[in-house]
Amino acid sequence: MELLLNAVKDGLLLGGFYGAISVGLTISFGLLDVVNIAHPIFIILGSYIAYVLNSTWGVDPLLAGLLPAPLFYWLGVAVYRVYYRSFERRGEESLRGLVFFFGILFLIEVSLIITYGVDYRLVSAGYIGRSLDLGGLSFAYRLLVPFLAGSLLTLALFLFLTRTFYGKAIMGVSQDRFALQLMGADPVKIKTIAFGLSIATTSLAGALLIIIGPVEPSVGRVYIGRVFAVVVLGGMGSVGGTLVAAIIVGVAESLTSIFVGPAWSEAVSFALLLLALAVRPSGLFGR
Repeated sequence: MELLLNAVKDGLLLGGFYGAISVGLTISFGLLDVVNIAHPIFIILGSYIAYVLNSTWGVDPLLAGLLPAPLFYWLGVAVYRVYYRSFERRGEESLRGLVFFFGILFLIEVSLIITYGVDYRLVSAGYIGRSLDLGGLSFAYRLLVPFLAGSLLTLALFLFLTRTFYGKAIMGVSQDRFALQLMGADPVKIKTIAFGLSIATTSLAGALLIIIGPVEPSVGRVYIGRVFAVVVLGGMGSVGGTLVAAIIVGVAESLTSIFVGPAWSEAVSFALLLLALAVRPSGLFGR
């Protein structure tokens, strides 16, 4: 019983982190229909910036994830402008747009390998390596901090999308861009802001990733299928659904790792994705 409780607890904490790394893709893929397969490499870029700030100036990893967020936003704005002018405006986004993001993925990954090599990098902070004992269960801070930060990030994005003008415009452009044009809003501008926001989230997500464990440039490939599975399982464009799906995937992976074997845990997200597509194609909270 104790083993089961610990597996569920670790899965919940892991799910909060999965929510943090997936919620940006919920905006770009779920709401904008932009298949940004380079999303995980932006997370790895965020991890390396957190590593540099932490190892050089001793900046706390969480703060090191928040400080570069404005730069990531403008990076996302620049990427979307190139994508829109080169592919989306011409109606060539389906295949050539996919190749475009593949190119970005490998460009950033190779740049990181040339600069930092393939050695694993990690950060240090007073809470990493310690744990909180609560109700007979031990909560490792390296998982608890990403869980709390990831949950807050998801809540903040949910409030932004549902309570602000730009948030409602982003939701509107995903549903009926022509109606949005009739209301005087520019759908391209709204999509540019939304894509910039989706990349900005990867700055904090990258810091959370390197808090959990050391990273190297190619580790982002492990998360490509997982983040897409979480977004589809949660329901395309549903921020709340993304967090619920992330927790389901986290708990399922943790239980599988403990009771079946760690090698099988990576297949769990794909199995859940296939099950969802077969039973409920629109996902748990699909639009």
